[in-house]
Amino acid sequence: MGTASSLVSPGEVIEDGYGGEGGEACVIPVEVKPKARLLRSSFRRAPRVIGASFKSTGSVDLEYAAEYERLRKEYEIFRVSKNNEITSMQKKEAKLDEENKRLRAELQALQKTYQKILREKESALEAKYQAMERAATFEHDRDKVKRQFKIFRETKEKEIQDLLRAKRDLEAKLQQLQAQGIQIYDLNDSDSDDNQTTVTAAETQCDYWSGGVLGSEPSMGSMMQLQQTFRGPEFAHSLIDVEGPFANVGRDDWDAAVASLLQVSPHVPQALWSNTVRCYLIFTQETKPELDVFIKKHSPVLRKMCEGLGHFYLNVCFPEESAASYDVERKQEIERSSVCVLLVKSTVTSSVVEDCEEAFVKNPDGHPLVLYLRTEEDHTLTGPTRQLLERINAADKAAKVKVVDHSGSAEEGADLIYSQLEKVIKQELLCLEGADVDSKDSGIDEGREEDSGDVLWDLHDEQEQIESYQQACSSTSSQLGFQKYIDRLNDMIAAPPPTPPLLVSGGPGSGKSLLLSKWIEQQQKQSPNTLFLYHFVGRPLSTSSEPVLIIKRLTVKLLQHFWSISGLSMEPSKILEEFPRWLERLSARHQGNIIIIIDSIDQIQQAERHMKWLIDPLPVNVRVVVSVNVETCPQAWRLWPTLHLDPLSPREVRSVVNAECQSMELKLTKDQEKKLERHCRSASTCNALYVTLLARMIISISGCPLEKSLEQCLQCQDTMSLYRLALKMTLNSLNTDRERHIMREILCLVCSSHNGVSESEVLDLFTELELPVLSSLLYRLNRLCIVTLRCGLIRFQHLQAWEAVRLEFLGGGSSSAAYREKLIQYFSQQLSPDRVTWRVADELPWLLQQQDDRTKLQLSLLNLFVSQNLYKRGHFSELLAYWQYVGKDKSSMATEYFDSLKQYEKSCENEDSMTKLANLYETLGRFLKDLGLPSQAVAPLQRSLEIRETALDPDHPSVARSLHQLAAVYVQWKKYGNAEQLYKQALEISENAYGAEHASVARELESLAMLYQKQNKYEQAEKLRKRSVKIRQKTARQKGHMYGFTLLRRRALQLEELTLGTDSADSAKTLNELGVLYYLQNNLDAAKLFLTRSLETRQRVLGPDHPDCAQSLNNLAALHTERREYETAEDMYERALDIRKRALSPDHPSLAYTLKHLAMLYKRRGKLEKAVPLYELSLDIREKSFGPKHPSVATALVNLAVIYCQLKNHSDALPLYERALKVYEDSLGRSHPRVGETLKNLAVLSYEEGDFEKAAELYKRAMEIKEADPSLVCGNAPSRHSSSGDTFSLRGPAPLPQAPR
Repeated sequence: MGTASSLVSPGEVIEDGYGGEGGEACVIPVEVKPKARLLRSSFRRAPRVIGASFKSTGSVDLEYAAEYERLRKEYEIFRVSKNNEITSMQKKEAKLDEENKRLRAELQALQKTYQKILREKESALEAKYQAMERAATFEHDRDKVKRQFKIFRETKEKEIQDLLRAKRDLEAKLQQLQAQGIQIYDLNDSDSDDNQTTVTAAETQCDYWSGGVLGSEPSMGSMMQLQQTFRGPEFAHSLIDVEGPFANVGRDDWDAAVASLLQVSPHVPQALWSNTVRCYLIFTQETKPELDVFIKKHSPVLRKMCEGLGHFYLNVCFPEESAASYDVERKQEIERSSVCVLLVKSTVTSSVVEDCEEAFVKNPDGHPLVLYLRTEEDHTLTGPTRQLLERINAADKAAKVKVVDHSGSAEEGADLIYSQLEKVIKQELLCLEGADVDSKDSGIDEGREEDSGDVLWDLHDEQEQIESYQQACSSTSSQLGFQKYIDRLNDMIAAPPPTPPLLVSGGPGSGKSLLLSKWIEQQQKQSPNTLFLYHFVGRPLSTSSEPVLIIKRLTVKLLQHFWSISGLSMEPSKILEEFPRWLERLSARHQGNIIIIIDSIDQIQQAERHMKWLIDPLPVNVRVVVSVNVETCPQAWRLWPTLHLDPLSPREVRSVVNAECQSMELKLTKDQEKKLERHCRSASTCNALYVTLLARMIISISGCPLEKSLEQCLQCQDTMSLYRLALKMTLNSLNTDRERHIMREILCLVCSSHNGVSESEVLDLFTELELPVLSSLLYRLNRLCIVTLRCGLIRFQHLQAWEAVRLEFLGGGSSSAAYREKLIQYFSQQLSPDRVTWRVADELPWLLQQQDDRTKLQLSLLNLFVSQNLYKRGHFSELLAYWQYVGKDKSSMATEYFDSLKQYEKSCENEDSMTKLANLYETLGRFLKDLGLPSQAVAPLQRSLEIRETALDPDHPSVARSLHQLAAVYVQWKKYGNAEQLYKQALEISENAYGAEHASVARELESLAMLYQKQNKYEQAEKLRKRSVKIRQKTARQKGHMYGFTLLRRRALQLEELTLGTDSADSAKTLNELGVLYYLQNNLDAAKLFLTRSLETRQRVLGPDHPDCAQSLNNLAALHTERREYETAEDMYERALDIRKRALSPDHPSLAYTLKHLAMLYKRRGKLEKAVPLYELSLDIREKSFGPKHPSVATALVNLAVIYCQLKNHSDALPLYERALKVYEDSLGRSHPRVGETLKNLAVLSYEEGDFEKAAELYKRAMEIKEADPSLVCGNAPSRHSSSGDTFSLRGPAPLPQAPR
């Protein structure tokens, strides 16, 4: 019999029908008999027993009933036990639910804690990174503060020395006065004679201290200080009070003059087009023998001379038989020519007449002209020839044509042409002082080096930048809709500081360079006090993309605004490191904004690494604008304020195309215009370069219908494919296969070179190529925006043109090596033992480096003249990079140079070769000094000194140069005693050779002063520095420039040429500017001539009552005042005042300006009664313009009070002085020098009234204020608040003295 436990195995889970979760089966130790149903089923299966009794059957039933009852009871017991278990399990379930809820709550709490800890971790990491950034910023700020503190400490030390010296002088002066027992005011203490009055009570003349007159307006520096107080709208007009450096020159004239001086390059001869002396030769068959002799015999000599001076030379002539087919090219070449030469005998052809009309008749003053006339007894001039000569003579009103009349042989005639051309080139084109200067003489280079001291400067890099800017400015941009971008750029520049660099972005060819050039051009006119420094980066690997050279150029341009530009390191890392410091120093001294523009900055090699200074905070008055290709812009720069150039609109596209078609007198049909508009809708087909190139290609395809050429061009979907099509079209337009081959070769050579190739180099490489063919080819390629001439070199106009040539002709650059090898062979032939041109030094080492030929590269560098040329032109970093590429360190490089110099010295025999040897030794010494090897630099410099003393003379100026360089090494070596002795010896030689007031003397004085300052000998240093400044000021005036580097004479000549032609308001303005420039040179006769012409032109063009006429009258009156022609000056001032009263508003500042100077003139002439109403009107104008509490009003009050005092009207003067004092104290502070001036005037007035106690009290307070101002205590320092102080603030670091009257 089974048990209940057999139904379920132990350990199995029993499902509870009552909702319980089940329990575990357990064994019940009770045996249960089978149920009756089971028994009956068993009975049926068993065999039936016959004869069984009824009794046995009943007993079985009873037995099973008892069993059933027992089972029921057991079941009840089992059920109760299970119910109890279920109840227990339910309790356990409830308890487990509570525990589950508790655990879930704890889990949620843990999750929240985890999130909190995670956020704290992230915050900690962020704080860590911020702390690291703050630490880096702190490091940078600490270095910056260190630099500022060093500058501050040096400045204060100098001021303390000045104060101590001035204090001793004042004490000695006071003792003298006390010993005499009198009170006297020294006339020398006053900055102006306009406030002088006479103390009649004591019969002692005294002055009103330092300029309380109208002529003593606040300086630019003091007005910048007032900016902190006067920030209202009236402050924008308060600078009207700041006049020019001379009391009688209008501020607008001075601003225009300063702007002209700042924006013109000092070093580039203006007569040369693209650094090339282009000699245009016009000849006939009769004079062809002279031409042939000249080209064969004398032309190489002129070329060698020009190349020795850093310029190219090119003869330009068109044969008579083919001249008619080059009409456009001939006009272009005449326009570019530096000098034109006409060789004529008896007859002339039509082409000769046309060229003469263009060069000699229409523009006789455009360039020097030489007329060679061959005369013989049996030959007479024909009618056309005579008429041509008569027209030339009639046009030559200034007698500038150099006539060579010759009747001898052709060889002698060629000699005469050569001698005349040599004189013209040296004197008029290259502006050398004398025509007898030999190109082999190093004095030319030395002279150029004098202007910039020890700073090495490459004129070719500067000319390249100037021409890049000029070419961009000459492009037409009115159709491109740039004005909206210019306005937005102006708004971004005007944003309050600190301002990060501004980013001008756009796709390739979108017009970024053009936009920046146009913006610079506008800003220079509108903001004359703003200094613009720009750099246009060329294609990669060119000189213009070298970061060290870029920063060095910008640094030198900054330093040119100091009187001395010494102290600039040549080491590449230091140049990059010190630029922010120079920028900070100059920005603190420059009275105006400084804007730095770098175009295509992303083309600079490793731009982010070398341009780290862009990330640093800029000075408050410095703005930086850079342009980048939107595709290659570094990610870190994308956060800067950005001006993005959008694609051209359909209207702008149509304007560009129509403008190009009109230039060729073509017109597109409506259908053609619609095709163009539909085509130029994608981003790649609606940029400025693509549309311009497309328009030029449409009109330039020769022998092809306009519709067909348009269809060809419209197949190109981007600028690159369009350029490649332009190259194919140009090839097809050439006449012969030889010309096509030459075009390919020229473009491949330009593409493979470092900076391009020159026209003369192309003619040397392709001897069968004639210049007319080359000129025509370059004209076509220039029209299609492929190439241009810059600094005399053929270069690509755009980076995409270079890339197109590389893909089309060079197989993507794989064929470049062959063309580089061709250039290497050419430039290697140009090497000579004693002469190397700048082109060889520029190209040959670079080409060898690109070819990976280290052996030949080292040999080229050991050609001492190659290294000398690179170093003297400032390519220090490039030279150093070549040696590093070869694998030489500094010491081994120095050893190599020494060995080469020893070998070269063995071949030196005559004086000329020994002079060159001395120059090479000096260059090596300076190079080693800049490398930080002073111990090795001493030997070559000492050898250079020995050679010069032996070969030349111990007192020769070149010996002084050697002494100077040797002393500089001893200074670096901290051997100050030796350096002082050498500097003094160099100073003595320079004074004996040049005189006591030469720039060389100033340089030695500056070096000595710097040496004394290092030794803490401040008094001696200050004396030498003051003497040096005086010499430089005088030299600057003699040369005609204001910053010690601008040749004002060249600028004046350039301006004079601009004034020729028909009368216009612009020419009158230029004449006025020219007059002011001559006035600043103290050339009063020339100034009067141009100012008079300006007045006459304005009266004719604008009318006699125009305000511009008043400006010219005002300037002429100032000039006559300078000449003490007071009656004429008074008449002109009165006329100018009458015009301005009628033309301007009653409170206009220009009216106050004329009133002021006329009143000063009345006062100077003793007409005090006539001066009073003018001063009163000037006071009224200032009150209306600036408000009653402005310092300018107080100045006008003092001026009027001075007049009343001179009229003995003390009662009217006293309230004016008191009111002025109150305004000065409220606006400027109680210790401002203006307050001291007014107190001193009040003291004098009280003294005259007899109130001696009040006078003594006021005078004591005035002297306390004066002693507290270092600029007023130092006797030689000009007042920052006087008119001479304006000279200081406008001109630069030191004031120029007034010109002697």
